[in-house]
Amino acid sequence: MRLRVVLVEPIYEGNVGSIARAMKNFGFSDLVLVRPCEIEDFGLAMASHARDLIERARVVESLEEATKGANLVVGSSGVNVLNTDRPLRVPSLSPRELAERLQGTAGEVALLLGREDNGLSREELIACDVIVSIPTSSEYPIMNVSHAATVLFYELCQVEAGEVKLAGQASLAWLYDNFRVALVESEYHQHKLDKTMLMLKRIFGRARLTDREVQTLHGVVRNLRWGAEHRGGGPKEDVEFEVVGG
Repeated sequence: MRLRVVLVEPIYEGNVGSIARAMKNFGFSDLVLVRPCEIEDFGLAMASHARDLIERARVVESLEEATKGANLVVGSSGVNVLNTDRPLRVPSLSPRELAERLQGTAGEVALLLGREDNGLSREELIACDVIVSIPTSSEYPIMNVSHAATVLFYELCQVEAGEVKLAGQASLAWLYDNFRVALVESEYHQHKLDKTMLMLKRIFGRARLTDREVQTLHGVVRNLRWGAEHRGGGPKEDVEFEVVGG
């Protein structure tokens, strides 16, 4: 397993430096910065002997660019609620649970760390495959981003890679799109559609899907869509699907 650390619009250069230092402490080196603050002498001083990680970090303009090619996108959140007019609670993993799920896998994981003031936005969290939250005291639940990063790196550095190749982003995106179409075609409740799709994405994200498993699910969805079109008919003959983005 390869870990890509993505800092989304960091505000304080000192935190960027501290996160880089923690990355090097636990053996990680791939750092991506999305529209970061200026990182000058103080940020480099906080990085100490990890200033090379900052100097060679990729700077990008969008989250899509930052996560491109990752097999799994993990969003970190201090509060397990997606803020909206109708709060939507989604299941999250603790750092240790995330590490346990990743044991024996091969592929690249993008770990998103949000802004110091507002964290990751609702839209950014929805775009993630998995949400990770650190259990903290209810008296003061929100951690400094560099402290939270250190906890996450400690757990994730203990993950031992294996041969379970995680499915690619393109293959999963195709699966989600077809699930949504299948729900629409089956006249699923429109007001529940977005929430149901988010739950499905969280379930699949925690399931460590392989490309072969995604291919099988494509066949299931295809038969569901055929059944919605031909109500009362029998199952259509199975067809092999080409794996996308393997």
